[in-house]
Amino acid sequence: MAELATVARPYAEALFRVAQQGNLAAWSELVSELAQVGANPDVQAFAANPNVSAADITGTLASLVKSPMTPEASNFLTMLAENGRIALLPEIGAQFQVLKNAQAGAADATIYSAFDMTDAQVAQLVATLEKKFGRKLNPMVTVDPSLIGGVRVVVGDEVLDTSVRAKLQQMHVALVS
Repeated sequence: MAELATVARPYAEALFRVAQQGNLAAWSELVSELAQVGANPDVQAFAANPNVSAADITGTLASLVKSPMTPEASNFLTMLAENGRIALLPEIGAQFQVLKNAQAGAADATIYSAFDMTDAQVAQLVATLEKKFGRKLNPMVTVDPSLIGGVRVVVGDEVLDTSVRAKLQQMHVALVS
């Protein structure tokens, strides 16, 4: 969906510039909530309905988020609604998060584990990974039993796969060739 990313980028950058002038943490929470709401198929169908006004769309979206709506956020939603761009909210949220991470020198890390990990295990793994990747990581742990054992870590476009499944696949390739 490179086209969505291309269209969403200017919105995310403008929103990030506004957020930098205010409370970045509050904006980040609001943008995250709007992205989740905007990803809902029912919300997208509602926003795409030509019989619904931009003001109704803005009011509905504002009522669906917990974070307080600032005048700037309301203007942003109104602009998206008037231009039929509510479907961009998930991509705008993703790009906003990337910009926030870049400013903080951090990155999102998805950790796939064969088994549930305790908080202490995650903290120890993240500390080791931060040294390896040279930046602060925001971990998200997902259990994937198909790994058999070990972990698979995805940071941006980098993958560190130390799972048993990966090692078995390497052995298979070596034996077959």
